[in-house]
Amino acid sequence: MPAQFRAIPLLAVFGLVSLASILAGVAICSASGVPLTLGLRNIAAWAIGAVIAAIIAFTARRTALPVFLWLLPVGLLASFLSPGLEGVHRWLAFGPVQANVAMLLGPAAVVAFAARMDFWPTGSWLALLAALALTVAQPDASQASALAAVAVLAAWSFHARPRSRLILVALAIGAAVWAWQRPDPLAPVPEVEGVIGLAFAQSVSMGALALSLMILTAVAPTLAATTSAARLPALSLGLFLLAWAAAPFLGAFPVPFLGIGPSPIVGAWLGVGLLAALLRDQAAVTAA
Repeated sequence: MPAQFRAIPLLAVFGLVSLASILAGVAICSASGVPLTLGLRNIAAWAIGAVIAAIIAFTARRTALPVFLWLLPVGLLASFLSPGLEGVHRWLAFGPVQANVAMLLGPAAVVAFAARMDFWPTGSWLALLAALALTVAQPDASQASALAAVAVLAAWSFHARPRSRLILVALAIGAAVWAWQRPDPLAPVPEVEGVIGLAFAQSVSMGALALSLMILTAVAPTLAATTSAARLPALSLGLFLLAWAAAPFLGAFPVPFLGIGPSPIVGAWLGVGLLAALLRDQAAVTAA
């Protein structure tokens, strides 16, 4: 298969399962009395994200990895420039749209981190740990836990002394535990954090279908873990999205893909697009 086509299967599979999840979420919310216009925003976010992901997949080079990685801590730091909501700083305003910074920039950042960790270890770990510290400060236990999970996975694969790996694992887990100790004053919104409950309130089959689609969407990137260069980035992205999916069962956190909110939809697409670019890049190198 020509190198430029290696990205297509991943984009297609993720696109299909994520769209199914989003449509299920729109149906659940609409049946629960949520205005359809809110659901249409999710569909629009999926379309916009798909276009951006395709552009990244077919044009991005490995030299762009530091940009995707450092955008996350820079964006998280910028979120503290806004007044926040009841002392919580998780969003940046883009016109009328409030974007959750960690959900928008996190997926591409973990792909970039995993792809360059062994080549530029100091800068890569510094960016990830800085982002982790900022999610604790926001506070956002769900995103801190997702980043910590990726850090633990990466430390396990890191070509470093056992002591260094243990220190990194301890820092990541300690930060996540600290995040869970910080109070979160924000009340849950049914169509954002409570959409799984809305689904099961309609029927057990609807709830089971919604959960299945959300999990399939989260694990779809791991299909790219078939090559040595893409294995850790693919597993890192899948683990990151799975942590998103698990968080709503532990607290009042946004339900990705099913709940109303464009940030996780566009963000996941950015991560998948960058992962697809790695597949294309490796295929080109192999062919040469």
